[in-house]
Amino acid sequence: MSVLRLTCSPRGTESESHRLSQFIVDALARADIERGRDVIEIDANLLAHVDAEYARALGSPADPDGDPSGALRQSDRLIQSLAEADYVVIATPMHNYTVPSGLKAWIDHVVRVRSTFSVTREGKVGVLADRPVFVAVSSGGLFSGAEARQPDFLTPYLKAALATIGLKRLTFFSVEGTAMGGLALEAARLRTQAAIAAYFAGATDAVAEVAIQASIHASS
Repeated sequence: MSVLRLTCSPRGTESESHRLSQFIVDALARADIERGRDVIEIDANLLAHVDAEYARALGSPADPDGDPSGALRQSDRLIQSLAEADYVVIATPMHNYTVPSGLKAWIDHVVRVRSTFSVTREGKVGVLADRPVFVAVSSGGLFSGAEARQPDFLTPYLKAALATIGLKRLTFFSVEGTAMGGLALEAARLRTQAAIAAYFAGATDAVAEVAIQASIHASS
């Protein structure tokens, strides 16, 4: 079982979102125990933004010949790691109602014409095989439920951006109100951990399907 985990908080492994993502990774390992666990880690904060060569390539009818360099080379590697993963786990905070800059940089690299989507008369069509994507979100404030006091542009944006390349099976788990701290934060953590446990208790068929698809891909 191959899991691609993207850590997007500047706090890295000490962040609330990364802590939440570990519950998801552990749950995946238990659900797909026969194939073990191989976690590919990417720190989105270390990614360089796309450069001028990348912009010229995307604005041209075809990618340049020869070995890519700069952002194009990084894009190729990120797309390959994404394409090879059985599962994707995105650990991200909500910054100013939407995704942080590191996650946006990763999206700019992997949402790439002629590589992960094609342009047709009907619009953009993703070319990557769909697979489960789990998004572990942390937020200082509340953006869902009756007590929500801030908008959420992160969820719809990720759904739209990843659907462009063919990834449509997104599941979101969130720990909200982290700025409250104390008992309120601990209660939020426990609620989300319970939600993860409940989800994977009923996800046996979905995990089995991923294992079957991975086996078919490996033997083809």
